[in-house]
Amino acid sequence: MHVLVVGATGGSGRAAVTELTARGHTVTALSRHASALTGPGVRGVDGDATDAATVDPLVAGHDAVVVTLGISEDPVRVRLRGPARTAADVRSRGTRTVVAAMTRHGVRRLVVQTSYGVGATRPLLPVSTRVVFALLLAPQIADTQTQARIVHASGLDWVEVQPVNLVDIDLPGPAFASVTGDRRGMTVSRAQVGRFLADAVQDDAHVGRTVSLSHDPAPAPVPHGAR
Repeated sequence: MHVLVVGATGGSGRAAVTELTARGHTVTALSRHASALTGPGVRGVDGDATDAATVDPLVAGHDAVVVTLGISEDPVRVRLRGPARTAADVRSRGTRTVVAAMTRHGVRRLVVQTSYGVGATRPLLPVSTRVVFALLLAPQIADTQTQARIVHASGLDWVEVQPVNLVDIDLPGPAFASVTGDRRGMTVSRAQVGRFLADAVQDDAHVGRTVSLSHDPAPAPVPHGAR
């Protein structure tokens, strides 16, 4: 498959590119500094995901689009002064631009990473995380909520992926995936998320669903007689 990854140099975007190419897919990677992404099966394109003139020709000819947009700057600075390098509404504006291009070019599969605690999972957040969302991340969460509404109203074959707190260490096993908001903890690795994003590109199991991702720390059962 030919897959466009939008927001490809963030942690989850890089993980998705790595996993997709490892599975033999051809990836076009879009971000402001995507030309730094090199390797077999990857074409990096520097550009702004909110710019229709950039996004529209890139979407054409692809089989699926993965969106992992976000603001990577210090959250305290962003809350106090706004982002310095990224549009405050990059998630919703970028996703709206992608959806318009996909509709125009007949590309159906859209996989978008949002955040656990958006939409139906908001009441399921631990109290401490709700406080962080309210005090530190409120504008970013509001934009993510708008992004999710755009995805759900797109008319495309969409999958919304909601990871809990992202960590860089490669936790063992696949992420625990739930369409009811269940979770096994409040961390999940970017590599686990990348693997699920690639899964969502390839199969139809979660089309039209919002999927929560978390790491299951429970050890695998020891087979009888193995001790």
